[in-house]
Order: sequence, then C-alpha cells, then structure tokens
Amino acid sequence: MTDTPKPLSGVRVLDIASFIAAPFAASIMSEFGAEVIKVEQPGGGDPWRRYGTKTALEDCSLAWLTEARNKRSITLNLREVAGSEIFKKLTKDADVICENFRPGTLEKWGLGWDVLKEINPKLVMLRVSGYGQTGPYKDRPGFARIAHAYGGLTYLSGIPGEIPVTPGSTSLGDYMTGMYGCIGVMMALRHRDATGQGQMVDCALYESIFRALDEIAPRYQVDGFVRQPEGTGTVNACPHGHFPAGDEKFLAIACTTDKMFERLTVAMQRPDLSERFGEQAKRLAGREIVLAEVEAWTKSMTRDEVIEVCTANGVPAGAINSIEDIFNDPHFKERGTMTSVNVPGIGDVIVPAALPRLSETPGEVKTLGPTLGEANDMVYGDWLNLSQDEREQLKTDGVI
Repeated sequence: MTDTPKPLSGVRVLDIASFIAAPFAASIMSEFGAEVIKVEQPGGGDPWRRYGTKTALEDCSLAWLTEARNKRSITLNLREVAGSEIFKKLTKDADVICENFRPGTLEKWGLGWDVLKEINPKLVMLRVSGYGQTGPYKDRPGFARIAHAYGGLTYLSGIPGEIPVTPGSTSLGDYMTGMYGCIGVMMALRHRDATGQGQMVDCALYESIFRALDEIAPRYQVDGFVRQPEGTGTVNACPHGHFPAGDEKFLAIACTTDKMFERLTVAMQRPDLSERFGEQAKRLAGREIVLAEVEAWTKSMTRDEVIEVCTANGVPAGAINSIEDIFNDPHFKERGTMTSVNVPGIGDVIVPAALPRLSETPGEVKTLGPTLGEANDMVYGDWLNLSQDEREQLKTDGVI
C-alpha cells in the first residue's frame, strides 16, 4: 500500500446503526481512511454480530467480521439520558454520523437532526430507513427483502407464472443503499468543506432498488406496459440470458445489439440464423426458436469451450460462478478482488477487497470486525477525559 494519505484521512465517523445499510456506508469510508467508531448497545451490541456463521470469537460472526471492517467499537446506551449526553459530546468532534433507526427514534432520545446540527453545524448525518424520513409509510419497519418487493425488483424476479424469487441476495438493497449513502455523504462533505454547512442525507431502501430498474417507469408512463418476470432472459433483447453447457455448468451470454448477434452466429457457424433473425425485432418475435438454437449449441461443448469461442468472436460471455469457482478463478486472484486479513483467535479470513480502485490512494482492509467495546478506554478516557472511576460507574449504571 502507498504511504500517501487516504482521501478520507482526518474524517471521523460515528456509526450508530445496525445490520448492513448505513454501516456499509461507514465501512466504505473506513477503507479510504476515515476513522470509524462503531457505537453499540452495552451487553449485546449490533445484532449483526450474531448473524450468519459463528466463529471461535464470541459475538463475532463471519458476517460481522466482514462488514465491520476497519472499525473500532465502543458501548453506549443512547436510550439513557446519560448516554445521549455523552453522545452529544462525541458529536462535537464528528464529521459524519450514520444511523438507520426507524424515523423518530433518535428524536425520542433527544438526538434528532435538529438537535445534533445545533451542536455541530458542520455535521453530515446519513439516515437510512426502509421508506425514508418522510411520507405516509415512514414509520413502517423495513428490511432489504421488503425493499426489493416494494421497490419493484422482486416482481421481475423468477420464472413467469411462478412465485417471485429472491433477487440475488436478501441483502442486496442494503448494500445498494449503503453505496448511495456513501455517495451522499461524500457530496455533503464537499459542500461542507466549501461552505462550512453540514446537512442530512436521507436514504430509503426501496428507492435504491427502484433507481436500478432502467426504463421500467418511463415505459409504463408512455404506453402502460407492465414488465413481467422474465426468467433467465430479458424482454428487451434476445438471446440475452443464461444457458446450459454440455458439462452441466452454466454461462451467461449477452446479445443486446444486432452486431453482437451477428458475431454470435459467426461463433456458432450459423449464418442462416443471422439472415433470418438479424434484427432485434425478429429475434424477439422468434424468441423460442432463437433460444433453442443457442441452447443446443452451448450444450454441444463444455462451459469453458463455449466462453472461449464466444470471446474469440467478440461475444460477451461469462461463467455463472459458484463461490468455489470464484476461489479458483485466476482473474479474481490477479485482480486481488479478495483479500486475507488475520484475526487473532481465528486466523486468516478472506473477505471482499476494498472498492472502488483508486490509482494513487487505494482503499485498504486493515482489520475485520472489532470485539464489543474494545475502544471504550480510548474514546472515554483519551477523548472525553473520563476517569477510570467515572467509566466504572457508567458501566455499573448500564450506560457504557
């Protein structure tokens, strides 16, 4: 890693959120130099600690280790008056706060945006919730699965006529919203640096999902078309989907244009298909015939052979990888798409590497998820100058 300071060096983030969305935004910032303090409830901490596969460390699941990377942990009961007062002191020197409580929760604890911005006018506050801070549904609880459904993605997922399936990952909406949240924070920080004025970033899980549905909204507005589940293909292009190979593996082939289809017919050595279905409209009308011809061709070879022939002819094609495939893939290895981090008490743990890639100030994963409250002495002793006796009393009172 380069010794050049990271882009977010000197930025202090207080992550008081739980599970994935807002914490993921804080994790991205941590990879690029931000100092992220994870503020957790005494006694149990973030429930994400116990989500997924357990490890030898108590309350440090593999999911927690992966997504709480580079953070320091303190315990603080924001529900107690003494806890909220301590948090206000921490807010004075913070640049960013990330939270994803249900709207109105922080206000109930006396820690709403109106209060915190008075304490620190330069503060940027990321607020993530299922439906956003406004609107008739703002008080409803939200998870990524609900966002996928409400935002329109689940309806499109699966085989026509069957119950909609989970679109890729139950946490997809959380990760997408975390990225949008990080983008919002970056823009707000730039504005803050130019004007001295902080602001609040309002992210709704369902809106991140809806934003990724390409032309679905204008198409409905123009002609009333309600897009349906499309199985392994898409309504707008053919052959553009997933196909079986002869070795019982699967691959994806992309043919969004007439030129791409022409290249595919060359790879297939089937000029008759180019003559018959050279235009997208003809391919869409004859979808079943086209897909059957392509499938018969892909099944005549192994997956790697199909990809090799497609690549040689300029046709986008790629393996449908399992995680086992990914671990053995030379491109993943060469790019460093995964990184290994040593966790005391567990050993080396492989996790996704920092993204995006910057040429001069790349991100870095230094540590994985911290143990609960490991930074209490640093924050409460060194930062806030609370004595050992004061800290012990706060612990006895259930505040830290």
